[in-house]
Amino acid sequence: MKIAIIHGQSHEGSTCMAARELANKVGGEIREFFLPRDFNKPCLGCYTCFKTDLSSCPHYKELEPLVAAILDADLLILASPVYVYHATGAMMSFLDHFGTWWMVHRPLPEMSRKQAVAIATAAGGGMKSTVQDMADSLEMWGIRKVYKLGLGVQAAKADKIPDGILRKIHGKTDRLACRIRKNAGGRGCNSRAKKWFYVMRFAHRHFPPMEPDHSYWEKRNWHGKSRPWRQD
Repeated sequence: MKIAIIHGQSHEGSTCMAARELANKVGGEIREFFLPRDFNKPCLGCYTCFKTDLSSCPHYKELEPLVAAILDADLLILASPVYVYHATGAMMSFLDHFGTWWMVHRPLPEMSRKQAVAIATAAGGGMKSTVQDMADSLEMWGIRKVYKLGLGVQAAKADKIPDGILRKIHGKTDRLACRIRKNAGGRGCNSRAKKWFYVMRFAHRHFPPMEPDHSYWEKRNWHGKSRPWRQD
């Protein structure tokens, strides 16, 4: 299995530890990227990607290695520590670049073959909202299965995590890795993205076309019988 990990921080703390532990238990070829070290450009709001495509983004040269890794991966892991109850600014800035991939715009059919995990750790709270920050994009990209893993570590550094908490983390990553391996090789679409597909399909058929989204769907016959999760 090919695995891509996008770390929402450049230091290697408890979140990094959990992401690596899960990836190693799943097994396969692992590629890692650290934000903002490997990509540090904020979205300019220039709307270029919506008018054309992502490859026209002013930051695409720097973004391309991460895009290639995501598209090549069977499993994508987004990992962020909790910063003020949300994902890091670096992670959110990175995800801002992928608005056109959302199901309501121009989703990529290859997402239907992937699984993904959103991981967050915190000494205290905020894991749920931080995990959801990342899962919003993963789900709306149309990824087949999206898992959420929030971990309260009760420590500021990985080497200070209490033994009892570590055992719980190991157990959770064991169980999740087993689920990921079991679900490998399938195809489909998560329920949230599928719902929005049909909402937008209705809008495309009953309201004036919004380009280039409408033509993108029409070319793939999504206004007809084809679906993103059934196409190569």
